[in-house]
Amino acid sequence: MGQQQLLLLVLGIVIVGLAVVVGIQAFGENQKKANSDALVNDVVRIASDAQAWNLKPTAFGGGAGSFLGVSFDQLGYVATSAGIYANLNGQFQLSGIAAGTVTISACDTQAGFDNTVEGIVTGTTPNDIATTVTTAACGF
Repeated sequence: MGQQQLLLLVLGIVIVGLAVVVGIQAFGENQKKANSDALVNDVVRIASDAQAWNLKPTAFGGGAGSFLGVSFDQLGYVATSAGIYANLNGQFQLSGIAAGTVTISACDTQAGFDNTVEGIVTGTTPNDIATTVTTAACGF
C-alpha cells in the first residue's frame, strides 16, 4: 500500500508541474496577442485622425482633401525628430504619404513579441482603412 501511495504522489506532482508549464506558455501567448491587438487599435486610431485631418480645410490646419503634408505633430501626437511616435504599446511611423494614401507602420517595444502592424489609409471612410498584422522584427 505504501508504494501505491508514493506512486500516486509522484504522479500528482508531475501532473501539477505540467499544468504550471502549460499555464505559463498560455499566459505568454495571450500577452503577445494582447500587444498585437493594442497595436492594431492604435494604428486604427491614428488612421482615423489622419482621415479627419484630410477632411479639414487648410484654414483650420488640415489637408483639404489630401494626405500630403500629414505628420504626427499635425495629428496631435508628440513625435521624435525622426518622425517616430511611441507609446506603451509600440512605435509608429508614417510613410507612403501621397494625395490619396498614407501608410502607418507599427512595431512593439517589448522584447520577444516581434509584432508588426501596417495600416494603409486610402480615403476618408471607415472601409478605407486596411490593417495587416505580421510577426517580424521592427523595421525602424
